[in-house]
Amino acid sequence: MDALRADPQVLYGAAIALLIVVLLTPAVGGMARLLGVVDNPGERRLNRRPIPRLGGLAIFMGILVPSLAFLDLSSEMRGILLGAAVACVVGAIDDFRGLAPLPKLAGQVLAAAIPTAFGVWIDHFTLPFVGAVDLPPWVGVPITIVWIVAVMNMVNFLDGMDGLASGVCAISGITFAVLALSLGKVDAAILSAIVAGACIGFLRHNFFPARIFMGDSGALVLGYTLAAISVAGLLKTASTVVLFLPLLVLAVPIIDTSFVVLKRLKYNQRISEADQSHLHHRFLNIGFSQRRAAVTMWAWTATLGAAALATRFIPFREGGEWHPRETATVVAIALAALGFSVYIIYLLEIVKLGNPRVRRRIAERERSEQKSA
Repeated sequence: MDALRADPQVLYGAAIALLIVVLLTPAVGGMARLLGVVDNPGERRLNRRPIPRLGGLAIFMGILVPSLAFLDLSSEMRGILLGAAVACVVGAIDDFRGLAPLPKLAGQVLAAAIPTAFGVWIDHFTLPFVGAVDLPPWVGVPITIVWIVAVMNMVNFLDGMDGLASGVCAISGITFAVLALSLGKVDAAILSAIVAGACIGFLRHNFFPARIFMGDSGALVLGYTLAAISVAGLLKTASTVVLFLPLLVLAVPIIDTSFVVLKRLKYNQRISEADQSHLHHRFLNIGFSQRRAAVTMWAWTATLGAAALATRFIPFREGGEWHPRETATVVAIALAALGFSVYIIYLLEIVKLGNPRVRRRIAERERSEQKSA
């Protein structure tokens, strides 16, 4: 609370972003309909009626306006906003006309490279038992670009169900804001809160039944901005623990993308080819409604975010000494997050080996085939 009193721009930025997106999104949706930029129902689509895309334009404006008002634009933040503009343009072109995978990837790389020119790249971090590790530009810059492009595509892959990506990004933005503020990274905290506010505002129009989709223009902007914030606000810290927090906060899109990519590689499919193998599709296949599936994945993200915050704020180890009570609290929160993750993996049958539900299903199918033979 003291940090928020000292830097109320965090809350102001979030509130203004929310208001802008709530008010602007219907106009953007109407424009998309006039231009014919709509998602029509299809075999791989969950919507049953035409839904306008380009909601990302409203999200981008919701991020840009309060950022210009509250951020220090003399260095890193200016680079992040310029890259966000490029990401939005690339996504909007894809929403309008469709981009082939290579030109789209080139646009993403361009967007990710812009903040590195303004000093937003991983130049050092701390590893357990190793200490501080300094990276030269020829190593740190490519790693940063790969990280940003990867998160852009992860959020884009996640955006396949009403309210899912915007809800996950809102929770991630709130978590990043709290973490960055605790580390004294005020600009990163403000931008994280602005992203969260924009996502919450967009949910007013995007939660099931959605009246508009964010499209690539929104997914790429959100993925890009969260990834850039994680570099500027967290990854360059001298803290060993904080190094792993972005991976924990963004674990849901990371797991979803990893599972889909591995499955496509297994069956010799193109990675960029759309299908219905994402986690949210699996929720629907086992009988969840879109609302319930989205809220469940929000809850999953929130438990992982809570684990990240507990790791940061509960002093379980200070001065080389472990504190039993605090350590037990952190372990309990971490186990709760792990347990929820294991439950999801079991429920969706992501790992089929040893799953008794799968074994019973296979055994029943074999018995049925034997009877029919």
